[in-house]
Amino acid sequence: MNLFKEKEKLNDFFSNQNQNATRIGLVPTMGALHEGHISLIHRAVSENDMVVVSIFVNPTQFNNKEDLDKYPRTLQEDIDKIKAFNEHVIIYAPATEDVYATAVQAANFDFDGLEFQMEGKHRPGHFDGVGTIVKKLFEIVKPTNAYFGEKDFQQLQIIKKMVAKEQMPVNIVGCPILREANGLAMSSRNERLQPETRKNASFIFETLLLAKDMFGTKNVRDVEHWVTEAFEKNENFELEYIEICDEETLKPVTENLNTKNYRAFIAVYADEVRLIDNIALN
Repeated sequence: MNLFKEKEKLNDFFSNQNQNATRIGLVPTMGALHEGHISLIHRAVSENDMVVVSIFVNPTQFNNKEDLDKYPRTLQEDIDKIKAFNEHVIIYAPATEDVYATAVQAANFDFDGLEFQMEGKHRPGHFDGVGTIVKKLFEIVKPTNAYFGEKDFQQLQIIKKMVAKEQMPVNIVGCPILREANGLAMSSRNERLQPETRKNASFIFETLLLAKDMFGTKNVRDVEHWVTEAFEKNENFELEYIEICDEETLKPVTENLNTKNYRAFIAVYADEVRLIDNIALN
């Protein structure tokens, strides 16, 4: 396994590799790796000649400094987990200055309105930060394929939009959500939950499943209202939003048309930890 903390050394390594290693996979992460991340790495390994796993807590996508400060940083544990893979998996774990030099700020992007829905409403500037770091990683690694989990479905759609608009030569691969045994979507933030809260957080996915069942027979507003009431009755969680949206535009919908695909998106606070999840409805 190779670990690089400087992009120049990473690029030197690529320059010295066998030219047969033509397909490079990229798995961008912020560390604190869990089985969801590992599943992305497994898929990347199966589809590429070489894989880069980036581990970098990106400051420009946090609009809450306290959240940035509390984000788990477990580099040695992450390295130990990646060691299970062969030598074709590389870790790029840079310092902030290696990525941003002296200007730690996000660029401005136009994602055709995708950035103003859901997370964009509640985390101003977040997706400019996401676009900035992902674009920088694409420029550094020059991947053939890049792998992202569907838990951050809005992020996935925004990255696809950026690649299309800027004509970047990289294939974006969306991968299914991995869940804990109780249904809670795997996330690095789960480590900050109290054990009892983490156990009870099965309520989030259970509610989404019931909403999916209701979606076929009730109108959109009734389903969203039912979810809102369900969380109001559960004192363990605070619902920030529930929105049923068109998968392509991410815009909220008011009716169910058979010609479109819909997804329910949710953001919840538990133990002051913000959790997101989503589920395809049809």
